[in-house]
Amino acid sequence: MTKANNFQRIRELNYLQQAVLAAALIERMLPNYGLFSEATGFGDDAILRSALNLCWEKILLPKSKISLEKQIEKIEPNVPELADFDMFGTYPAIDAATALLGLMHGLIAKDEQEFISISKISQATVARFIEYQLTVEGELADNTAVREHPLMQYEIDVLGELIDFVEQMGRVTAENIKALKQHAIADGQTNIGITL
Repeated sequence: MTKANNFQRIRELNYLQQAVLAAALIERMLPNYGLFSEATGFGDDAILRSALNLCWEKILLPKSKISLEKQIEKIEPNVPELADFDMFGTYPAIDAATALLGLMHGLIAKDEQEFISISKISQATVARFIEYQLTVEGELADNTAVREHPLMQYEIDVLGELIDFVEQMGRVTAENIKALKQHAIADGQTNIGITL
């Protein structure tokens, strides 16, 4: 399954399918933020967790009175600044927060483009992590090395599986969302392969 093919498949999903797929990908990214927060004492991952839960709720019950704007205001001060931290974990933390903000902006504006870019953010996190690892090991971190790396292959496979799941899911119900969330984190690791 090629990467381009996955992105094409995401574009062919309907609005709700794209929204739940994006939220499922963030379920895999969010623990990276928690680990960063734990290591640095910066930010409150409970705020991000709660915001993601509210996004799931909003997708399920679009007419609910949940104010995603208020959630965005809470999250913004919790996004780390790259310049303030000298550790690799800052990147995945920023990516997780950025993806979550993107999901909320997408839900507010009903903008599918925001949902599509979340899968790209997730892959970019993985690519950056692989480049970092290869460089530390003194290996060449070119595009081919990154693309063929088992972690990137796995990210592409997981995305493909999540798309399959969403396509076969049918209507977006509480039951289906619960199953999708479980499927997203069934392997017990974040998108960069950190075991939870």
